[in-house]
Amino acid sequence: MKKKVVGILLFPDVEVLDFAGPFEVFSRVRTVPGPASRISEDSAPFQVLTVGIEPGELVATGGLRVVADVAMDDAPPIDILVVPGGFGTRPLLDNERVLTWIKERAEVAELVTSVCTGALLFAKIGLLRGRQATTHQGALDQLAKMDPTITVHGDRRFVDDGIITSGGVAAGVDMAFHVVEKYCGVDVADETSRYIEYPRP
Repeated sequence: MKKKVVGILLFPDVEVLDFAGPFEVFSRVRTVPGPASRISEDSAPFQVLTVGIEPGELVATGGLRVVADVAMDDAPPIDILVVPGGFGTRPLLDNERVLTWIKERAEVAELVTSVCTGALLFAKIGLLRGRQATTHQGALDQLAKMDPTITVHGDRRFVDDGIITSGGVAAGVDMAFHVVEKYCGVDVADETSRYIEYPRP
């Protein structure tokens, strides 16, 4: 199968595990099992790119300094869009450039996903209208108020209702494995979880 491009949006004050968890999962998937297959990209079904709002370095939560692979304006076509959360999503709710980019990319992507408060950005641009969704436990009420047509689930690690949203921080790993299973099957997802030593529910 042709490699699917996973584009993970990065921004100042992005929650580290929100993006690093899915990055680890997608970048470690191989259709050929075993540690040796991870040495090369030959059997990797996903190409993972980090996408910054601007070129250059940004600072995530906890002070981690990160340099994205590409800036938004230079990003190639994205098959699977991942929008993480963190305190940095709050100013983005009023950033029309970023909101427009997410909306335009979501319209053409095969799959659209969020981690944590990335769901708030989706709600802001109407992507979750009439859908079921979840977000970080601290933002459930905010998500419901932003769009009362959303059925908000606070008791799920992730919700797949056409657009996939996940709970906070580590829940993004479960969301990523769900996507891997959709594209590659349960055997590949399970083998990947064993490789990274992450117990899937």
